[in-house]
Amino acid sequence: MHRGELVSRRTRRAFRELATDTVLREIVAMWTDEGFPPGPPNEEQGERRSLYQSYLDVVDWTDPAHVKRALRVFEETARGIAPQYTADAFARLAQDGYRIDENGTITGGPVTVIKPASLALLQDAVAIRDHLDRISRAVSDSDPAQVVGSAKELVESTAKVVLHELGKPVDESDDLPALVTQVQLALGLHPSAAVAGADGSDGVKRILGGAMNITTGLAELRNRGYGTGHGPAGPRVGLGPRHAQLAISGARLWCEFVLDTLADPQAPWRRSGTT
Repeated sequence: MHRGELVSRRTRRAFRELATDTVLREIVAMWTDEGFPPGPPNEEQGERRSLYQSYLDVVDWTDPAHVKRALRVFEETARGIAPQYTADAFARLAQDGYRIDENGTITGGPVTVIKPASLALLQDAVAIRDHLDRISRAVSDSDPAQVVGSAKELVESTAKVVLHELGKPVDESDDLPALVTQVQLALGLHPSAAVAGADGSDGVKRILGGAMNITTGLAELRNRGYGTGHGPAGPRVGLGPRHAQLAISGARLWCEFVLDTLADPQAPWRRSGTT
């Protein structure tokens, strides 16, 4: 999939092909029922393909709300078509991370570790997006060791990106706990920081202290051979999908909060001169 897209182009093409025997007014109806206007047609593709593609072109495939509505169109497109003809389209959806039940209802999707809005204001989010793509692929491939390794690297890259955004120097020799501490101090999020409001409350400080411990746990899990990045002496025993989900949830907690704090115009670090 192209970076940030929640449904691959090959999947979209497969559903477009399913619509080649659908009458034009039904194609219009299924898309307009979900609130989509047509885009410019491409007459080289044939009338039905061109019409269906014109709607595909106006969907923002990085927007979960847009994609949810488009998936309902896909459900309607496949409705009533024999399974042997829908198999390819549904298989491609499955490769994108979705599930299709016996009624043709589409659920699930690619793993969203960090919501797109948290990355929107960063000057350079390439390193973070690379780790997000790697985590999504690892989940699809049922590779918990890769998930654990990439989750640790995601926190590390997020910390460095935030420090760069704040104009702070980054020492490449610093380990993950050191980077996490620097970020939280710079943003006024460290449990020792004295700030007014909710960020200085005992409850938030306890959560932030726990979040720091989570990132340390990610580093330890990876460094002890359960995640990629270090070659273990033997097989990784006992690591399963629940550990992968634990790593994702831990990385999300820390990364999203520091990124949202960085972007928040009312965050205490902007008023206190922390940076």
